[in-house]
Amino acid sequence: MTRQTFVTLSAAVAIAVAAFALILPGALLVGKGVQPNPTLLVWVREVGVLILAAGITVALVRKAPDSAALRGVLMGNAVLHLGMLPIELVAFSQGLLTKLGGVVPNSVLHLVLAFGFVVYARRVRVPRS
Repeated sequence: MTRQTFVTLSAAVAIAVAAFALILPGALLVGKGVQPNPTLLVWVREVGVLILAAGITVALVRKAPDSAALRGVLMGNAVLHLGMLPIELVAFSQGLLTKLGGVVPNSVLHLVLAFGFVVYARRVRVPRS
C-alpha cells in the first residue's frame, strides 16, 4: 500500500469516527457498555473534534512530498494512536467499559494505524542541510 493510500484511508476512518462521536455520542458510549450522561456526552464530542482535526490534517498532507513537516504529522498520528490504544483496554479490565465488542475493534484499529504511521514516517526522506 502506498503512503498516500494509507493516509487517505486513515483520514476517512478518522472523519467517520469523529462524525459518529459528534452526532451520536450516546450511541458510541452505549456500544462500549457505558450509560450516557450529559458530562460524558460533552467529553465524547470533544474527543470527536480532536479526531476530526487529526483526520483533516492527514487528509490535507496525503499528497505532500517528503519533508520534516510530513514526518512530524505522521509521527504525531502514531503517538495519537499509541496513546489511545491502552486507554480502553485498561478501562475494560477495570470494568468501566463492559462491552468487549466496543473495545476490541478500536484497539485493533489503533494498533494497525499506529504501526502504519510509524512505518510511513520512517520512510520519509529528509535531505540534510
